[in-house]
Amino acid sequence: MVKRVSQAVTFDLLLADSRPTSWYCAASFRLVSNVVFFRLSALLMAGTWPCCPTHTELPAMPLTPAAAPPLTPAERLWTATRDQAVKLRMEGSGPGSETPLTVHQMFLETVQNFGDHPAMASKEDSRWVTVSWREYYRQSRAAAKSFLKLGLERYHGVGILGFNSPEWFIADVGCILAGGLAAGIYTTNSPEACQYVAENCEANVLVVENHKQLVKILQVKDQLPHLKAIVQYKDELQERLPNLYTWAEFMKLGEEVSDETLDAVIGTLRANECCTLIYTSGTTGNPKGVMLSHDNLTWTAAAAGVMTELVYGEEVVVSYLPLSHVAAQVNDLWISVKFAGTTYFASPDALKGSLGATLKEARPTAFLGVPRVWEKMQEKMKAAGAKASPLKMRVAGWAKGLGLQYNYSVMNKEPAVPWGFMLANNLVFKKVRQALGLDRCKACFTGAAPMTRETLEYFMSLNLPLLELYGMSESSGPHTVSLPEDNAIMSCGKVLRGCRTKLDRPDEDGNGEVCFWGRHVFMGYLNMADKTEEALDQDGWLHSGDLGKHDSNNFLFITGRIKELIITAGGENIPPVPIEDAVKAEASIVSNAMLLGDKLKFLSMFLTLKCEADENGEPTDDLSPEALAYCQRLGVTATKISEIVANKEPAVYAAIQEAMERINARSTSNAMKVQKWLILDRDFSITGGELGPTLKLKRPVVTKKYQEKINELYSLVPEAQG
Repeated sequence: MVKRVSQAVTFDLLLADSRPTSWYCAASFRLVSNVVFFRLSALLMAGTWPCCPTHTELPAMPLTPAAAPPLTPAERLWTATRDQAVKLRMEGSGPGSETPLTVHQMFLETVQNFGDHPAMASKEDSRWVTVSWREYYRQSRAAAKSFLKLGLERYHGVGILGFNSPEWFIADVGCILAGGLAAGIYTTNSPEACQYVAENCEANVLVVENHKQLVKILQVKDQLPHLKAIVQYKDELQERLPNLYTWAEFMKLGEEVSDETLDAVIGTLRANECCTLIYTSGTTGNPKGVMLSHDNLTWTAAAAGVMTELVYGEEVVVSYLPLSHVAAQVNDLWISVKFAGTTYFASPDALKGSLGATLKEARPTAFLGVPRVWEKMQEKMKAAGAKASPLKMRVAGWAKGLGLQYNYSVMNKEPAVPWGFMLANNLVFKKVRQALGLDRCKACFTGAAPMTRETLEYFMSLNLPLLELYGMSESSGPHTVSLPEDNAIMSCGKVLRGCRTKLDRPDEDGNGEVCFWGRHVFMGYLNMADKTEEALDQDGWLHSGDLGKHDSNNFLFITGRIKELIITAGGENIPPVPIEDAVKAEASIVSNAMLLGDKLKFLSMFLTLKCEADENGEPTDDLSPEALAYCQRLGVTATKISEIVANKEPAVYAAIQEAMERINARSTSNAMKVQKWLILDRDFSITGGELGPTLKLKRPVVTKKYQEKINELYSLVPEAQG
């Protein structure tokens, strides 16, 4: 049980508090064998296991590992077929040469060594309820038996449509143990998008969270010829339908399936065959089913955990980002399985405001946030700080200056600690961490989208440096990692041990396409051989589509995205993200910025303003506290976006124009200057379609949605200004 921390933390405390001096203690590892059982014998089973046991114990005697099952023979590094194996990118020695494991082997190893340790924690009636690793394994086996009872066929999908929960994890692992392909489906998907994923993976079973998600499936189930059953894991069924089961009913279905039957299926699992599908967000066309093998998951989980110095049996994470996204799934599920961590499940309204309370109760040892999560946190803290007393503001300003200086010193490997830092640590930084629920956090990570220097430096000033990760679904998540004692601002860190990076066709400045090699590289796109061959070259290198370069210390910097490059009518290649980030840094009222100008004569930009969100997390017309403060400094009394846009509020528009002019003054050519901009009347959002599930900007969607405004922007400009 987690000790409760008061949820009524006032944010003016955030600017009068502190944090530990040693930011990332050296971890001592307990080595655990990489080779474990691939099946339990009937003796270990001691009979038929109940679907949700709580008392039956595994034998106390040490379990003797058996040899790993052989790999399926394969000559090729990739495939687009669900039942084909691939050749692994094994190194001859050292990192990358480890014995391949199946998901079951990795899981059973953790059960053997940490069976009574809490694996999952979720809220029931306002209290945390934990599930041990032994219970988790038993329930996953029960789910696997039920999937077999429902007729799950080998290499067919089980789609999981719902918010993060123990049931999500159990369905995912159970599907894999039963020989299926686990496929997360975004909760924001339309019925048609759900239908596409389910049909693409030939799903035999769909697991949905509640009636809202069930309705989507019922609308398209007649178009899913492979579908045999639907399971709803939350709430009571609103109507009884054939082949529709509650979670409790589902977990009992497989009681008649013997352990020997399940073990026979588990015994056929091979590390170089597919077990999971990650569907890309589909910003351009239908999403692609990224096929990840057992080895992709197990090797990457181990490699990432070793590089970040995780300690077996001691890690705690909070699960709130969509598990259908590779970053959350690898971080919350698979790394926790490898290192016997404890996953706390946030409430479904985590991103609408409840995440802070969960963090304070769970007190994670590491925390992963996409940039927008950190930016929202920054906005709230700055708004609260603006209300602090003059004395607290002076103390906070002094402390933050020392915090920034100290963290740059650490980054630059300088041994000197600024005078007064320890006092600032005790007065400010520790209490900030406590108020955020990050007092036990050894590392705060950010990934999935670019982060602005302003936000990075803000958290550095609070002695909470954000460590950038870089990777993609096709690399099973991470490819480069920043570490507390080894990072560089604006970089994505260094390559995962056992993997390699190649910069393809670099220009005179060293910028080339970032290409990946390693055990984390995916098998291929399901049923898309052509797309697979586009992503993987003849030698097996994964082409990311991102432009990057290395510095003298081998840190990777992402400098643009090939498909996002704006190529003007004059032939200039312009990466949009640096310009967009500069605008958000120069004009703090701006929430989102999107550069325009592809195949056009000049650059222009869409802007959205920072606003409050409603109870559903959707943007409203009300300006956020930070935006209100920005307006007040300009003598503007407006409180709504519509007021500013309708009146083209002179002071606000003038301030933004001045910010644009400062940015344009730093441009290396006239073609890189923003000549026109337009404030939209609503901020971007997931449900609006402009943002993906990890809050990354969907440029094609914005372009299509606001095409008339784009036409308006360019038709208003005389030809001479091109």
